[in-house]
Amino acid sequence: MARKKRSSIDVRDGFHAVVMGEMEIWDGADLALLRETLARLVDTEQRSAIGVDLTFVKYIPSGFFGMLYDYKDRGVSVRLYSPQAHIANMLWFREFFESVDGEAFNLVVKAQTGHSARSAMAASKAPWSDTDDAPAAFPAVEEATVATIAH
Repeated sequence: MARKKRSSIDVRDGFHAVVMGEMEIWDGADLALLRETLARLVDTEQRSAIGVDLTFVKYIPSGFFGMLYDYKDRGVSVRLYSPQAHIANMLWFREFFESVDGEAFNLVVKAQTGHSARSAMAASKAPWSDTDDAPAAFPAVEEATVATIAH
């Protein structure tokens, strides 16, 4: 219960933003609190624009981005505020968030991201299989290139 008292909700540009205090590392309990707070904002209070302040956050549990995507999928606008550099450099963040003003980032849904296209290409051609079996749509990667990527 002590953690619950450290969170608050700010309204910023029409977004109801959850501020978790000065916690640097979120654990499962913090994510549960955040999930409960966002659910209340969306389901009970019918807020259509939510946000999370990441000013102090250095580590985010893996379920965080999926939870936000679920809200976006339901038609809710999602914004993150003031992420630290290593959070903003996370693959999921780079692929699905666009800068609003350098401090705020909106969650966007793209038809296909650069990462998902690369993943599809990699999945279609395993590096240990023969190049003769490579699909025509995806050219075989030279061994020197694979070695460079691996190191």
